[in-house]
Amino acid sequence: QVQLVESGGGLVQAGGSLRLSCVASGRTFSSYAVGWFRQAPGREREIVGAISGNGGSTYFPDSVKGRFTISRDNAKSAVYLQMNSLKPEDTAVYYCAAAWSRGFVLRNTAPSYDYWGQGTQVTVSS
Repeated sequence: QVQLVESGGGLVQAGGSLRLSCVASGRTFSSYAVGWFRQAPGREREIVGAISGNGGSTYFPDSVKGRFTISRDNAKSAVYLQMNSLKPEDTAVYYCAAAWSRGFVLRNTAPSYDYWGQGTQVTVSS
């Protein structure tokens, strides 16, 4: 069992930056791929970034590529999502998720993740 807790959300003006954190408790964190997802009201949950268990592979959809980066510190059981050049359309609840997946393997769909955090709200004002 893995428990995930997100933090770092808030209100920011367009063009600003936020750094989200996801801290895990439970089993060996390096054995888990982690993804960041977001969901805005009335919209489906979508992935905004993913990182492999060893940190050697990352994935970003075109909507955030070049603006978002993801990193992890397995010693701290933490994954970070750095969001730059934020836009009003980035407003959503952001979730981190984890799935057992060693090495460089990524997971980039919501159903492939087993554990989810409670989410943190990000609001970008225009």
